[in-house]
Amino acid sequence: MSDSSFSFSQPQLQSLAQEALELAKKAGATACEVDVSEGRGQTVTVRLSEVETIEYNQDKGIGVTVYLGQRKGHASTSDFSSTALADTVAAAINIARFTAEDDCAGLAEPALMASEFPDLDLYHPWDVSVEEAIELARATEAAALAVDKRLTNSEGGTVSTQSSHFIYANSHGFLAGFPTSRHSLSVAAVAEADGAMQRDYWYSVARHVDDLEPAADIGRKAGERTVARLNGRRVKTGRYPVLFEAPVAASLIGHFVSAASGGSLYRRSSFLVDALGKPVFSDRVTIDEDPFLLRGLGSSAFDNEGVATNARRLVGAGVLEGYFLSSYSGRKLNSSTTGNAGGPHNLIVHSTGESFDVLLAELGTGLLVTELMGQGINLVTGDYSRGASGFWVENGKIAYPVEEITIAGNLAEMYRQIVAVGDDTLNRGAKLVGSILIESMMVAGEA
Repeated sequence: MSDSSFSFSQPQLQSLAQEALELAKKAGATACEVDVSEGRGQTVTVRLSEVETIEYNQDKGIGVTVYLGQRKGHASTSDFSSTALADTVAAAINIARFTAEDDCAGLAEPALMASEFPDLDLYHPWDVSVEEAIELARATEAAALAVDKRLTNSEGGTVSTQSSHFIYANSHGFLAGFPTSRHSLSVAAVAEADGAMQRDYWYSVARHVDDLEPAADIGRKAGERTVARLNGRRVKTGRYPVLFEAPVAASLIGHFVSAASGGSLYRRSSFLVDALGKPVFSDRVTIDEDPFLLRGLGSSAFDNEGVATNARRLVGAGVLEGYFLSSYSGRKLNSSTTGNAGGPHNLIVHSTGESFDVLLAELGTGLLVTELMGQGINLVTGDYSRGASGFWVENGKIAYPVEEITIAGNLAEMYRQIVAVGDDTLNRGAKLVGSILIESMMVAGEA
């Protein structure tokens, strides 16, 4: 399908946003913000060479937020007609009338609105036909199953292409938006040996199809990872060094984002409350935010409130230098927005220079984690406990696969015990990080 054009043009989305702003003003709103968006996509899944699903999605929506002084109301619709737009604005106004006043409610400050909009190269529609997508999915799956005869089944190879565009506008006069694309290629394989089965997968995501990993590589990695997990066992309960492989290391940074975000901070439900300017990671950790990476999956010149984004250092040699705040959470904390309404923009966890093999050598004897299960994280205390699987490492070499274990610790301690960050950085989203080696964690297996 072709994503080169949408049902609505950018000028049409702009017109709808401006119409909503005018309607809100006439209805008595003291301020208003509008988000208008449209998206479309195609996803094809092949399992054991047979087409399993062909999905098309096309959606659109308008969200209207109005303010009556310090009272806020929000309503949305997927109908772009003038009548529906008027009804949506009226609904938002009615909600605001019955909402309690909140002295932190309101638009971001006018002076903070973005005024420069560089081309970040985020829109590359992929004109892939269903037939081409089917063949690509088949090739990816075939590459996985060809790795080993013990690969007897598959959960499918999937090719997905998505495109969208939006306009954000508010009563400060801000009016901007842009199109984006996002494509992915994935496969999950199943292996069987001695009556036991294992599965694993691999995938790639990019703005431009040319930046996706080749189908043969994705398939091979999925097949190799699946076979390697066969004949897993448990390990003795104890404290060991733990290496989080890059795909799961991103979750550790995700917990940091949650704990350092305004909502958790002003509710005082985070172990990072009042941590600004203090060491929260080991001095080997440096994290930057760069909203302007070309083709970045988290790139944008402005946040969800129209506030200009900025490249900045969040963690320098372990010291926390910045939070993730919207205008609302900034006011709640007697601070100001950091341009993070909607979340972070391309967090780069800088490598300490070691390759994955060197990290294994530094690990020595301990656990390599390749998959995490469960949600045992308490952001208030930092307590961390999750099911895990991976590999036992002895003398810097992978010895055997491990399953049915639990790893536990405290995020505050885990962050301070980071020994190294690998150079095997994965780019699958807004967090760019390699494998992370932690000095010591509790591993619960068998007595």
